[in-house]
Amino acid sequence: MTKINYTNAAIYNHAAQTFETNRYMIVDTDTGKIIETGEGKGPASVDETVDMKGKYVMPGIMNAHTHITSIPTYWWHDGEEDRHSDSREFNTMYAIRNMQDAINNGITYIRNVGAAYDIDMEIQKMQEKGMIAGPKVMTSGRAFTMTGGHGAGSGHEVDGVDEMIKGVRTAMKKGVDNIKLMVTGGVLKNGETPDDIQFNEDEVRAAVVEAHHKGKTVAAHVQGVEGVKEAARVGVDTVEHAFNIDDETIAIFREHGTTIVPTMNAMYAIYEYGENTVPDWARQKVIVNIEKHFASITKAAAAGIPIAMGTDAGTPYNGFESESAYEIQLYVEKAGMTPAQAIDTATINCARAMHVEAEYGEIAPGKYADFIAMTEDPIADISVIQREKDVYQNGVNVHRAVMTIEDQQMKQAEMQVAGR
Repeated sequence: MTKINYTNAAIYNHAAQTFETNRYMIVDTDTGKIIETGEGKGPASVDETVDMKGKYVMPGIMNAHTHITSIPTYWWHDGEEDRHSDSREFNTMYAIRNMQDAINNGITYIRNVGAAYDIDMEIQKMQEKGMIAGPKVMTSGRAFTMTGGHGAGSGHEVDGVDEMIKGVRTAMKKGVDNIKLMVTGGVLKNGETPDDIQFNEDEVRAAVVEAHHKGKTVAAHVQGVEGVKEAARVGVDTVEHAFNIDDETIAIFREHGTTIVPTMNAMYAIYEYGENTVPDWARQKVIVNIEKHFASITKAAAAGIPIAMGTDAGTPYNGFESESAYEIQLYVEKAGMTPAQAIDTATINCARAMHVEAEYGEIAPGKYADFIAMTEDPIADISVIQREKDVYQNGVNVHRAVMTIEDQQMKQAEMQVAGR
């Protein structure tokens, strides 16, 4: 066992809702887990000591809603769709590229909620074997949709309770971690609206029962209010998007312990950057729904409904770089959260929603040492999470922040003092 003491850090404590200074944590590099934390310098009986120089340390960013086989920058040009090939090879190539971008930007764990050809399952294996860089992956394989429904192009089309049961059982046989259901229509498919209910309550309930029998989670793409209520009533673990939440919906969430994954940047990015590139039929749906979407998330957060950060990464102008951190900023600016509450959405709340809180989501003994380190305080300015930062996975530095000219000059001065 190799023990590393990361000392002289300001470590985020979600219970205290702040960064606590003059802290240390000791990591066992064999297991990749934290074995001790505390105040001060920590014990001397370690194999290596790393001075964090007062940096602000928080758990790695968790993103509960991604599509790693998609690239968000090619979608439409001059009003014409210009997507990549639908081949397995292209989808795999983009997934590997997105994984690298994600880890470089501090995203250490993702829940992928729909991948063509079940590619996320193979990507998960590659990441675990160290064949590719990237965040740890919770898989869903192909999303479930009705025939011709939202995501039908790359999803698994099922109709009726019997087909749903067979499909979910087959997906679990393949080894998925989560079941993704397209319960309503959405923005990025023509001919449907967010209010269209595509799976009925019996179909959704059948999927939930089968998944929960095997200890799997269920994530439901639901946008219109009736679809949101339907999904929450039958016990899905998370509702994705949730455009229109009323008091009845809040009561249902409380009763069933439902978590919301807002994906606010998916809407905001199309609204801000999609004019003349994203088709007008899609952008008009955004314009109609964006204000009530943001108001719904504000209402849910104020009511104490759990919010887990997710971006819908892979949609137009919404990728795998700084967008996850920007989603956190949107929760502060558009949903009324404090910076600490917003940090919790991407750490402990995500871990709980994904049912991995025993090992992820906070800096504490027994948890994996996945963390990011910043030179500025995100509580004072939530946007600093978007900037360059050091990224650690299983206690090992996997991305070092690009040094500024001032940093380089200071480093050179330190080396000269040390005679190097």
